[in-house]
Amino acid sequence: MNQTASTQIAEAIEVGQTTWPRIAFVTPVLNNAAFLEATIQSVLAQNYPNLDYFIVDGGSTDGTVDIIRKYQDRLSGWISEPDNGMYDAINKGFARTSGELMGWISGTDMLHPGALPLVATVFREFPSVEWINGRQNIFNEDGMTVKVYPIAQWSRYRFLAGANQYIQQEGTFWRRSLWDKAGGYVDASRRFASDFELWVRFFRHAQLYSVDGLTGGYRAHGDALGHVHNQLCIRIQRETIDAELDRAPEFGSLRLLRRITRVLMRIPKVRGIWQRLVVNGLPWLLYRIPGPDLPPVIECDPWNYPQRWSFRKK
Repeated sequence: MNQTASTQIAEAIEVGQTTWPRIAFVTPVLNNAAFLEATIQSVLAQNYPNLDYFIVDGGSTDGTVDIIRKYQDRLSGWISEPDNGMYDAINKGFARTSGELMGWISGTDMLHPGALPLVATVFREFPSVEWINGRQNIFNEDGMTVKVYPIAQWSRYRFLAGANQYIQQEGTFWRRSLWDKAGGYVDASRRFASDFELWVRFFRHAQLYSVDGLTGGYRAHGDALGHVHNQLCIRIQRETIDAELDRAPEFGSLRLLRRITRVLMRIPKVRGIWQRLVVNGLPWLLYRIPGPDLPPVIECDPWNYPQRWSFRKK
């Protein structure tokens, strides 16, 4: 978000000029005392007037609970008890919230300044939009923003075909109505990549809109689960895609292509060519070709007064 628009929103919050939708926001955490306080501060520093913020601790023993208690008067609530992993904790948290807009951020990651007002404004200005994703970005271990990626776009077909399958969870927000349509849960049967499975279910019901602004960011650090268990996450994502294609008859061509790929990748003389031309080449091509299946980017022109959020012209 540009600084002028962010300042205007902050001023509107202070003087109560706008009715802000309630945002249900959850932080799951387990033994993250090193980073948790920065996470909490990034949320509370939004000064968002209608925030439903719940923290779910999995029974930490490293001082995490002391940090939560420090801010408990500014939370909707918190619990500390053993759970079945991060996704179980997220389900517990959302079950204790009532906000019409939803999102979560782990106990190592952070929101950018003005993120929640930005999210609320976009959903208010575009009633038909059901879920959004801000620019993908990375914090380093010290909390500095060290990488901001080009704006990305998605469609269900391209996503299932392998094009741009990384949807940054920290920057993704949605309406509770979409959450309910998609089953109202994150799959807690696995410890990894269940956000990916949730996005697959969301795509059944709604397009994902990209917002040209910063919402949440991922903190890269040595113990990050997605980094440590990257190959496992990739395998789970492939299994999730296979399962979705099996239940969706309209994607028969993609299902057939994946079956052919599994056969050809076992043949040494063919494997390399097929990998370059199809496994890598098709997603690369689908990611770059424009088309009517891609929803328009939502953006704010800082030099057009009064400033308004609008769909970018294709």
